[in-house]
Parts: sequence; C-alpha cells; structure tokens
Amino acid sequence: MAVNPKTGAAASSGALDRVKWAVVFLLVAAAIFGNWWLQDLSLLVRVLGVLGLAALAVHVLMQTVRARALWEMAKEAWAEIRRVVWPRRQETLSTTMIVLLTVLVFALMLWALDSVLSWFVQGLLG
Repeated sequence: MAVNPKTGAAASSGALDRVKWAVVFLLVAAAIFGNWWLQDLSLLVRVLGVLGLAALAVHVLMQTVRARALWEMAKEAWAEIRRVVWPRRQETLSTTMIVLLTVLVFALMLWALDSVLSWFVQGLLG
C-alpha cells in the first residue's frame, strides 16, 4: 500500500473509500428508518438500536482516509491548545474592563454626536 507524502498515512483506494462512505450513509439511513418503522417498540430499545448503528457507522467512517486525516488534525489541534499560554484571571479581567470602558466611551460619543446632529437638523427643518 502506498504512503501519502503529505499526511504520512497509508493511501486507500478511492473506490474502497466510496464504498465505506456509502455504508456509513446506509447505516445512518437505517437508524432513522428503523426508529420510525419500529415506533411501537419501547423507546429504550429504539435508542439502543440507533446508538448501536451510530457506533457502527462511526467505526466504518474512521476507516476512511478523510476521517483519519481529520482525527489526526483534531489531535494536533488539541496538543496545540495545551501548548498555548493562556492569560491569568487578573489579565483577563483587566482586559475586559478596558474593552467595556472603551465601548462605553464610544457609545457616549456617538450618542452626543447623534444628539447634536438631531438638534441641528431640527433647527434647519423647523
């Protein structure tokens, strides 16, 4: 099996991936249709059936090249989130207060400008 140089993952045939996607689609459709068709059964039985089919669909989906690449990207993103130095609580609060104060000042300036322009237009129109 060839290796994809960009992802380092083993390249799967496009036809096999299409079959896997079709199986996933059919499993999801079967879960929806089965839930509707078997509405006379207990809710617990239907929920367990839908969850079982969903788990099977996710398992098949994770065998595709795109899903594996997405999973790798998600793991890398999570690792990057852990490496970020997040601001402390005090920094967050002080930045929030600065933003709120700035918004308040600009809101007051816009209100004053609107009042002056409104007074000016009323004076012109009578």
